[in-house]
Amino acid sequence: MRFDLVDLNLFRHVAEAGSITHGAERANLALAAASTRIRNMEQALGAPLLARSRQGVTPTPAGRALLTHARAMLAQAERLREDLASFAGGLAGQIRILSNTNALTEFLPEALGAFLAGHPQVNIDLEERLSDEIVGLIAEGVGDIGIVAGTVDTGRLVTFPFRSDRFVLVVAEGHPLAGRERIDFAEVLSHDFVGLDRASALQRFLADKVARLGRPLRLRVQLRSFDAVCRMVEAGVGVGIVPETTAERAARTMAIRIVPLTDPWTLRDLTICVRSLDDLAPTARQLVEHLRAG
Repeated sequence: MRFDLVDLNLFRHVAEAGSITHGAERANLALAAASTRIRNMEQALGAPLLARSRQGVTPTPAGRALLTHARAMLAQAERLREDLASFAGGLAGQIRILSNTNALTEFLPEALGAFLAGHPQVNIDLEERLSDEIVGLIAEGVGDIGIVAGTVDTGRLVTFPFRSDRFVLVVAEGHPLAGRERIDFAEVLSHDFVGLDRASALQRFLADKVARLGRPLRLRVQLRSFDAVCRMVEAGVGVGIVPETTAERAARTMAIRIVPLTDPWTLRDLTICVRSLDDLAPTARQLVEHLRAG
């Protein structure tokens, strides 16, 4: 039984994506080549690694055991590559960050830009996820560094404060809610909304809040960025929920009003989480210190 690093990397991506097609894309392999590799791995092992269904694939017990070892071996290989790269003048390493929507859009671009400018031999793989998903994935070793809402239970992960922000309601000037000093989220649900794409972590978070209230969310349009949401709100399409930092920046140039929300979940203390600083590659530890320094 011989699995090379390409096999292990492919299997990790397939298992995490729940799809051979999407896993092949993440591993930069053609679907036919990826399918052949997975099939050859199963034949070499003599047991199925994936349970296949119309909904996708999930690891079998043998697949889960392989996934655990694959993650450990790939992490060790990355550390080896990083340690040796400095001698060859090559890439010093790759860091995988999992972040919620707020941190990804408002705080990480500037912080990561400054870090990458000083570390030209480092690459960063940044993925948007829900905070509770991030905790589980960091614990499993899927990512190196997580940025989550401070309200989630991080279990045994090592955590550090990152930033603070809050979500607010933005409405067009002249909107019936423009004169309110503050408002409860449930009361806003009677109005049309402008939101983010359904795949965004924040939109899934809000959808869960709405479902718990037993009310529909009247989404008129969904966009890819908070700035685009603010522009559509200014045009009178609906109201939006965005980080306060975004709203204040947009309000300087757009005809919108900011209305604070009274719900406790709108206050967002953002937290850095890792499994262990000692387990991180040197550049990943440097990035954690950079993010903490602010």
